[in-house]
Amino acid sequence: MKTLLVGLDSACLPVLQPLFDDGELPTLHSIFTSGVHGSLESQIPPWTASAWPSAYTGMNPGKHGVFDFLSFDGYGWSVVNGSHLRERTLWELLDYHGFSSVVVNAPVTHPSRPFDGALLPGYTAPENPRGYPDGIVADVRNAIGDYRVYPREPSPSDNAPSDRYCELIRMRGEAFMYLVDRFNPDFGFIQFQQTDTVFHERPGDLDSVRDIYAEVDRQLEAILDAYHPENVLVMSDHGMGEYTGYEFRVNEFLRRHGFVKTMNGGQGMPTWATVRDSKLVAGIEAETVEESLPAKAMQLVARTGLTSQRIGAVLGRLGLEEFVTSRISSDIISAGTQQVDFKRSLAYMRSRTELGVRINLVGREPHGVVAPSEYESIREEIIDLLRNATDPDGNPVFDEVSPREMHFYGPREEDAVDIVLIPRDFDQFLSAMLAEDVFGEPTEPWNHKLFGIVAAIGADIDTDASLDGAHLFDIAPTVLATFGVEADEQMDGSVLPIVDAVGTRSYPAFDPAEVSTTTDSQVEERLANLGYLE
Repeated sequence: MKTLLVGLDSACLPVLQPLFDDGELPTLHSIFTSGVHGSLESQIPPWTASAWPSAYTGMNPGKHGVFDFLSFDGYGWSVVNGSHLRERTLWELLDYHGFSSVVVNAPVTHPSRPFDGALLPGYTAPENPRGYPDGIVADVRNAIGDYRVYPREPSPSDNAPSDRYCELIRMRGEAFMYLVDRFNPDFGFIQFQQTDTVFHERPGDLDSVRDIYAEVDRQLEAILDAYHPENVLVMSDHGMGEYTGYEFRVNEFLRRHGFVKTMNGGQGMPTWATVRDSKLVAGIEAETVEESLPAKAMQLVARTGLTSQRIGAVLGRLGLEEFVTSRISSDIISAGTQQVDFKRSLAYMRSRTELGVRINLVGREPHGVVAPSEYESIREEIIDLLRNATDPDGNPVFDEVSPREMHFYGPREEDAVDIVLIPRDFDQFLSAMLAEDVFGEPTEPWNHKLFGIVAAIGADIDTDASLDGAHLFDIAPTVLATFGVEADEQMDGSVLPIVDAVGTRSYPAFDPAEVSTTTDSQVEERLANLGYLE
């Protein structure tokens, strides 16, 4: 193997350093200390579904087309999948030059596209993905005993809460080694998602964090001992840390300034938790979720004014909110909420992980209310309002509020939000939900930070070079350079100075298959309990 790329979702030095200091991660620590390492700036937005495609294409979302866990068509939505990715991946570029690859658990790669090698899809795929070549997932399961995309439910036989996460990590390692033995690739890419998931599902459980990273380290040790790749790069898509600021409810703020109109009941905001848990984990693909009869009944109740927010406020005062909500499904709670009426609103936050506001533009949205002649004035008015927003302590809520073209550029930039919101120090939790107050305690006490990590060691790595200023977009051209392969001239990143640059070139036009939007009978559902969707 010429080059191995190891992806650790959300890894960063504040998380890793205590584990290094305690001697918990000897393999990773040796790469960091014997090689070269530094911070890796993520993109906007720094969330899994968009950031990993940016890493393995070297392009911003305005070019590759994946901005969030969701894709929006008017007021409808679908969970993103590999067909939304509209640019070549680095393993497809390597294939163009005659190099083979094995890719395990890369997010947003289902359905998979053909190349020389094998791929097991990761996040946003259903539990029973097809992979590439056809039948490869079944082959892996037969070879190693089992293989899952998402962790199983907790079991009474678990010795620790981390057991099911560590089980998944072992599957990644064993599947990767089976595929390397079978395909003998030039390039290997293995991604570990549980290093992120644990912070969302078990915030503050540092014992589980330690267990998970220790298992990752063991799997990495086994891979390095077995295959001795010439070059090893370790990187993350973003960082992770505790949020000590406030939750800022963007739509509630916009409602109070007259931009958002509301309705009681209805499907409203997409609920990722429902999508993830009821569909994806069950191995079903789909873009939406059918409403249950209890959810429909709750909508009728909400239309009388008795919304989930009001019920929750009463339960909170009685100290019963957590007890009751833990026993009621998320789709029922969502159906009973006061929600954004997208068709009547001037602007709104559609998904909190987009980090932005969309304008209800005439000619673009099915029921647009903002005329094209008013677009810039409305956008500037909202930008000014949000730039001046301060938290209860008098501090700015945002480090930056800007037009989308400051961050997204390319043939798909029109699919982006109209206004980009970057919370202060990524310590303010943005929410799209409506509530009695604009500010509150963060719904998630741990969440994404802008800076992750990159480390490298190997025959083609200059360990004396600096990684200052390294960016997520630089990963793909750097990996290609270890093969002596020119980067695509459309890439937004550059070869990091740890590897000799080999220039850029124009590649033949890429013509991906049409975007596949699936039906209710096919669907997904694995991501709302992680808080990615509200």
